[in-house]
Amino acid sequence: MNDPAARRRVLERFGATGATCDELLEYNHPDYAVAGTPGFSWPPAVPLPAEPHLVAWRAYEAEARAGGVWPVLRAKLYQLRFPIGAGMSQSPEYVSATRKGILPPADTPLPELEAPDRLQLRIHASPAGEIPVLTAGSRADFAFLVRALTKRNEPSTVPDSMGACMVAGLNNWDRISAHRRAWEQTAADRSDAAWAAEFASLTMHKELYQDRFIVLGTGGYSGIAAAELDLAAERWANLTATIRVEHECVHYLTKRVFGRMRTNALDELLADYAGISAALGRFRASWFLRFVGLEAFPDYREGGRLQNYKGNPPLSDPAFRVLCRLVHQAALNLERFAHERDHADPPAMVERTAELLAIAGFSLEALAEEASPVALRAALAEVRRHLGGG
Repeated sequence: MNDPAARRRVLERFGATGATCDELLEYNHPDYAVAGTPGFSWPPAVPLPAEPHLVAWRAYEAEARAGGVWPVLRAKLYQLRFPIGAGMSQSPEYVSATRKGILPPADTPLPELEAPDRLQLRIHASPAGEIPVLTAGSRADFAFLVRALTKRNEPSTVPDSMGACMVAGLNNWDRISAHRRAWEQTAADRSDAAWAAEFASLTMHKELYQDRFIVLGTGGYSGIAAAELDLAAERWANLTATIRVEHECVHYLTKRVFGRMRTNALDELLADYAGISAALGRFRASWFLRFVGLEAFPDYREGGRLQNYKGNPPLSDPAFRVLCRLVHQAALNLERFAHERDHADPPAMVERTAELLAIAGFSLEALAEEASPVALRAALAEVRRHLGGG
């Protein structure tokens, strides 16, 4: 039930009219509808094979055991050698380092983290393949890493409700330098002109020099304190870590399977579904609704995470109010689906992937329909057959 006419009928039942319907039809476009996604093909195996940058990051992880994560990564990722500042991305030194691999003089002061000894690096197994995960030692360090690695060292806002991000398309000059050293071992002509030609060829294959990894912050998930969930601080910290990393791995999955990661309410629902399910063993709608600011539905809590996903251009206030209703009902329906479907305990990687792909195939309007748990169970059975899990 992802066709526009059926989706419009659902939107009208949830209170949308006229231009508001049009806004939400565009915002909620079902980009992940498995049968209709251009170029979609079923994953040949689950988990997906690791991307090429994992070779370098496994070496970084091993090196960091002896030398510490911060010194190792600051030496490898040139973006971490610069402070955060307005206009930093346009400074000659920054441009030379990040676009040409030319570092400032060795005596140039380097930025420091607030808690460098608490910065952690590990390789995490996910349905989309292994992926490096960096965990900051403090909120300030998380903000620094987000700005340095995703905002080109500019002082952009990092919302309090943001506790994780996916770094994608980061130019890694350490990998480029390693490529050059390997090329020089066999090249008959090692002149600057010959390397320029080889470098031009390298840039045609971004997977050979661009990295993807996850950065996690500290503090309660979505800015929620342990007391709000009647949990001990240590217990909530452990659950938060699980939710965060599994949430980000869903964005990684949609990128590798469908070719895109979106800043969208459906994506956040899908990602929190995975995170909460991994942490608690089953999805709990009340947790998700608190995370996004809908714990007192129909009221929305200003500062809740859902407002971070209004789109570009952002949804109008009437459209956002309807979106809140859709998200609320979709979450309750997913909880019913999680409770009623047959479970693998604990779910195998292929089963987790099948479940996520089944849900991703629905529009938000379809998930908000009363009968969606039944439709989801049918979709899950179909995806299992394609993945060899049923």
